[in-house]
Amino acid sequence: MELRPIKKYLESIKDELNGKTVIDIPSGNGATSEILLEYGANVKAFDLFPEYFKLKNVTCERADIMDKIPLSDSSADMLICQEGVEHFSDQLKAFKEFNRVLKKNGKLIITTPSYSNLSARFSYFLLESEANGLMPPNEIDDIWMSDKSLTNEIYYGHIFLAGLQKLRVIGKLSGFKVKNIRYVRLSKGSVFLFIIFYPIIFMRSYRTYLKHMKKDKNLSYELKKQVYKEQFDINIKPSNLLNKHTLIIFEKENNVNEINFSNENLMKGFNTIM
Repeated sequence: MELRPIKKYLESIKDELNGKTVIDIPSGNGATSEILLEYGANVKAFDLFPEYFKLKNVTCERADIMDKIPLSDSSADMLICQEGVEHFSDQLKAFKEFNRVLKKNGKLIITTPSYSNLSARFSYFLLESEANGLMPPNEIDDIWMSDKSLTNEIYYGHIFLAGLQKLRVIGKLSGFKVKNIRYVRLSKGSVFLFIIFYPIIFMRSYRTYLKHMKKDKNLSYELKKQVYKEQFDINIKPSNLLNKHTLIIFEKENNVNEINFSNENLMKGFNTIM
């Protein structure tokens, strides 16, 4: 588990954590829970395999994110999902469960290996793999834990890696907005690719942005600008293309049952689809 990015972030907001209820899932060996406890947070730790949890003064409960976190609605101020989403087979369902247990305006902190830096993109281009020298996800290397005496669920490896654009839209579909994407550290393998490809990435991204701004004349210009500009900014920001690791801070905007994406100008009737 990569602890340094989340440790640095928590240190920067330690005054906000005192007295706050913070969920740590998956909690692993308890290293992040220990930091939260040190800063005065009320820690709720959960993991699919709590047997690995080592912190003695916090109880880690078994929880399967594909089922339910055993907490009531709107009960937490913050949820930290550190190195977790890349293991979840249904990330949208997981995000909706995160939404359920968080209070309005609560923070969702996601850390995961970067699938958006240029080195990772190039590795995917070559082998559909997350990094040079690694095989693509497979049933030998990416079944990290399977113990039917404890649970029928499998702890998968990095089968479900997601880039920034995918995480952004999953967040939107589950009631969250991106507040910040933090730079963690440099991906050295991305520097050379950045020098060569950044002008192409910028120009192609800008051209695509302008093209979509001109589409759907009946759709609000402000809505299109809000969505497409956010995506454009994510795609061309150098720190995102060079970042070795991903740390995204989401904020809960709405409960899942309050989200409404219906728009008469975009929805097609069933008789027009075929």
